[in-house]
Amino acid sequence: MGLPFHQHLFPPAKKLVWEYDMIRDGDKIAVGVSGGKDSLVTLYTLAQLRQMIPVSYSLQAITVDMGWPGADWSPVAGYCRSLGIPFTLVPSQLAEIIFDIRQETNPCSLCAKMRHGLLNSSAIEAGCNVVALGHTSDDAIETVFLNMFYAGRIACFKPVSYLDRTGLRLIRPMLYISEKTTSRVAGKLQLPVTANPCPANGSSKRQAIKDMLDKQMQSDKLAANRLLAAVKGLWKSQSLL
Repeated sequence: MGLPFHQHLFPPAKKLVWEYDMIRDGDKIAVGVSGGKDSLVTLYTLAQLRQMIPVSYSLQAITVDMGWPGADWSPVAGYCRSLGIPFTLVPSQLAEIIFDIRQETNPCSLCAKMRHGLLNSSAIEAGCNVVALGHTSDDAIETVFLNMFYAGRIACFKPVSYLDRTGLRLIRPMLYISEKTTSRVAGKLQLPVTANPCPANGSSKRQAIKDMLDKQMQSDKLAANRLLAAVKGLWKSQSLL
């Protein structure tokens, strides 16, 4: 039998939090909740860590509604209530702007920037000083390859970043945790995962990188660990610049 699913979740999350001084006494953390498995597991993890680490902090869940017709966020709102975490829904027309008005052929980068801008401004309005995103180890590895293939550079987002314009601290507490683990946890806990209606979902450049890496990892079970070790080395080198 394998380890209980929590053993793949809390120990690596706590390790990352301590290594990068992610969470500090008095922090009010806005968790970006897209409705996907990664963001919901991030919210769950941070809620549970309050009982596991000697740091006092509060949480605020924030969802940016892209404006897709028929979106129902009541299950996510209900889940937040079950955790005792305030939930804020931020309405927007990003879907119309990106796909109908601008008709972006490569929409992912612009979409991420606009969503994060709304998330950050909403976090400030809610009195938060920290924003947490649900990027996993898979996301970090894929980002390195995306930058190499499409930008001609070796780079990756960091576990902790400081946003000078807003004064926010941006944290990614799931970077030592795989997407396989978030999928397993979401299934075990029956989290209210919301399907992504974006027409670019499954056909983006990131998806192409993901498919390429999946093939390698199927034939080499240690590939993910080695790639994450390489990403950790990149974080260390970036911190020295």
